[in-house]
Amino acid sequence: MSTKDSIVEEVEIAGHIIDSLILPKVLDTITANSGTFKISKIAIGQARHDPSSAVIEIRAATPERMQKILAQIADHGAVPTNTQDCRLVEADMDGAFPESFYSTTNQQTEIRMDGKWIAIALQEMDCGIVVDASGPRCIPMTDVQKGMPIVTGHAGVRVIPVERTQVRGDFTFMSSGVSTEKPKGALIQEIARDLVRNRRNNTGKTLIVGGPAIVHTGSAPAICQLIRGGYVNKLFAGNALATHDIEQSLFGTSLGVHLADASIAEAGHEHHLRAINKIRRCGSIRAAVDSGVVKSGIMFECVRNKVDFILAGSIRDDGPLPDVITDTLEAQRQMRDAIRDVSFCLMIATMLHSVAVGNLLPAWVKVVCVDINPSTVIKLSDRGSFQTLGIVTDVEPFLRALVQEVQLMEM
Repeated sequence: MSTKDSIVEEVEIAGHIIDSLILPKVLDTITANSGTFKISKIAIGQARHDPSSAVIEIRAATPERMQKILAQIADHGAVPTNTQDCRLVEADMDGAFPESFYSTTNQQTEIRMDGKWIAIALQEMDCGIVVDASGPRCIPMTDVQKGMPIVTGHAGVRVIPVERTQVRGDFTFMSSGVSTEKPKGALIQEIARDLVRNRRNNTGKTLIVGGPAIVHTGSAPAICQLIRGGYVNKLFAGNALATHDIEQSLFGTSLGVHLADASIAEAGHEHHLRAINKIRRCGSIRAAVDSGVVKSGIMFECVRNKVDFILAGSIRDDGPLPDVITDTLEAQRQMRDAIRDVSFCLMIATMLHSVAVGNLLPAWVKVVCVDINPSTVIKLSDRGSFQTLGIVTDVEPFLRALVQEVQLMEM
């Protein structure tokens, strides 16, 4: 709709728009894009779990500016009141979307078809939406095939934001920012409760995304305890964690340093290569465990306790180990398939793998990121994984305290 001096659109938002700060975000987005607004109707829920709703009249100087506003506030769940069905355009080539494709977020999304709203399957950020015989679903750009019907534009698409308390639970009161001064004892207790709850109820899987610092700091035994206890269902890592874990099992070192006394081993710089070579000669990590070559460590416990692991490689990898997936797109596909039943993800001391997995997880999966570097958690949030709780601390005391809390809860 337009008037003599401006373009006018009316949108509606509903849900926990007050306590999740959705309403102020929408209003701020409008004004930041040189638009104006008028709240024509608002209803605020009285109880903690009651939803609220608001109808907002938006004015912008040009159609282009209005479309920019509508596109941005749609990610917060704002839907035009003059709803229409989504628009489908066939992909004109393999491996790319039509130019005007709808870019997804990690929050629950629906599209309108034949006057009905339909939930999108396989929710993931930074994808498009394809509509095929099985219904609408998220699809990564690399999987697009010519002729696929792809959702374009924002018309007929709505986002249903997840309330912060749904993914944060008792963490909500400290959900703003990343700080070294958060009460880590209380946070670790809550993480332990999530691990115990997943194991007892078997309603969701626990994923650990780990970096080599777990081994370097002498924390591998703590991870091994969690795996043996049934608190870990899946492990994502790179070549480094597995290599140095196996190096520690074979030589008692990590990067050539004895973990027992921190002394440097003679020719210790060769140990990681010799560990990789040993596994390559066995054919796989599983074969090395089954044959008795590897007798301890994280990878040993994963094999023995049937914990699925995916090792994704990088350009700097030595070897790599035979289990490492060196094709980045194939690694993404396997991780994407493996996270479907994950309800809790614990990321420990790995920036690249944490960001990669964060990109794949929907917003309703609880995520905790533990790193000595606050930039890791900040980067996750900046990339859109807003549900991430960050704990800035060293790996070893964190894992030691976590194991103790889990043991106390199981007594």
